[in-house]
Amino acid sequence: MPEARPAIPVFTQKKIVTRRGPHPKQDRSARTRQLVLAAAAELFARQGFRRTSIQAVADRVRMTKGAVYFHYPSKEALAVAVVEEHYARWPRLLKEVSAEGFGPMDTVVHLLARAARAFRDDSVVQAGARLQIERPQIDAELPTPYVDWTDLLTSLLTSAHEAGELRREVTPEAAARSLVAAFFGAQHISDVLHGRTDVVERWAEVGGLLYHAIRAR
Repeated sequence: MPEARPAIPVFTQKKIVTRRGPHPKQDRSARTRQLVLAAAAELFARQGFRRTSIQAVADRVRMTKGAVYFHYPSKEALAVAVVEEHYARWPRLLKEVSAEGFGPMDTVVHLLARAARAFRDDSVVQAGARLQIERPQIDAELPTPYVDWTDLLTSLLTSAHEAGELRREVTPEAAARSLVAAFFGAQHISDVLHGRTDVVERWAEVGGLLYHAIRAR
């Protein structure tokens, strides 16, 4: 059977107004916003929403508090912007993996492996995950977690099923839900116990078991 090439699913993102000031296409404004967002992400990832202040963000980028407010009207808006940027990482990662021409099952394997590395290395990804956990403390609407990942993996695993890459008794929906639960459980446990320093290895262990269970022999 010829190898099936997966269609590229799309992560959905809810549009939330988070900015004021010049349009971000203006280079200087865009660079400043990115510096502020990166500094906020590092602080949110390390100490959470409540313990991070706009003043601390301003100090980190050597700006005035008012200058930060010029770009982000509130700490809540800054938190939403960080979470939005967290979710913006995944379509780019999916496009990168899809361009390498893997079949649908191997696309899943490589996508989740690289997502694990992002959780280990990328402060924006780390901050977005922590802010989602702390969402009751944030007076702003955040995207619903896990839904897009489940939909994406269901789409890829449906292609894998059609290509004969899954065991016959495995349904793509159940496999996708299991992978999402296992992946985010593994990254959370790694965060709590080891600050995600071992998340790549722990996911390789857990993912390997699940892939063995669902792949066609």
